[in-house]
Amino acid sequence: MSEIDRYIQAATRANTRRSYQSAIRHFEEEWGGLLPATADGIARYLADYAGRLALNTLRLRLAALSQWHRDQGFPDPTKAPVVRKVLRGIGELHPAREQQAAPLGIGHLVRLDSMLAERLAGEAETHADHARQRRAARDRALLLLGFWRAFRGDELGRLRVEWLEIRVGEGMRIHLPRTKTTQARDYRVPALSRLCPVTATQDWLRLGGLTQGPLLRRIDRWGRVGEAALHPNSLIPLLRRLLREAGIAEVERYSAHSLRRGFATWASASDWDIKTLMDYVGWKDLKSAMRYIEESDPFARQRFERALPPPSSAAPGDPA
Repeated sequence: MSEIDRYIQAATRANTRRSYQSAIRHFEEEWGGLLPATADGIARYLADYAGRLALNTLRLRLAALSQWHRDQGFPDPTKAPVVRKVLRGIGELHPAREQQAAPLGIGHLVRLDSMLAERLAGEAETHADHARQRRAARDRALLLLGFWRAFRGDELGRLRVEWLEIRVGEGMRIHLPRTKTTQARDYRVPALSRLCPVTATQDWLRLGGLTQGPLLRRIDRWGRVGEAALHPNSLIPLLRRLLREAGIAEVERYSAHSLRRGFATWASASDWDIKTLMDYVGWKDLKSAMRYIEESDPFARQRFERALPPPSSAAPGDPA
């Protein structure tokens, strides 16, 4: 790989590269398309999968095809009017309702933390005890860091021990060389009297014996801590397992994004103004931020109730 290729690859996130490669394989191998493609060919491809694939999936396939043509120096057929009209028509005839992960409420976080703290308590005498304690310490650090810093799943997976700067009693600074929207950023994490992400991280570092490398790692059945970071795809089943063990219903509604949405909803309900919230999380776009906030009164019932006249205010003879 040349130096130029290395830098080009570094400019694109690994998840995006994998998604684009999968989209190109689908177009060529499953549908039988030819590259470079024509606008009519791409329009037929969209029409064949309309209603079978989600609209956002089709948009991702178009982005991958567009990128391939630009990288190879060919004209981009995805920008042709016929392709745009077909995609717009699919959106009209097959509207997709966006499915969002349920926010992890602060009450659920308390239940999860209590459950994990109980597993951490006491002395570990057997391999099973050590495994249970280490897993509880890791999961507690994952949940509290993910919630209070509104981290995405890929950001949690990239955290490294050497990027942490802990100040006892004050907080912790986490450096990430790059994020989804910026090349590098420092995240400040507060030390709290309860549900403390800093204490949870310290407990995990101690029990896991970690001094460098990935922060959140796989733990085998005997309690041995692995060298590699948790895979992002393992976060959803891990979170759902914890929710199920804590007695929380409908665990399928939750995903790794539930931590991010949960914090945004908590902050909004705690009277954080939107600018402060956007600065803290790192959102640049107001529309993106609002997608993560679950309204505490989605039907505005409280607002209506406050405006209703008291029962005794109706005068005799007033129509019911």
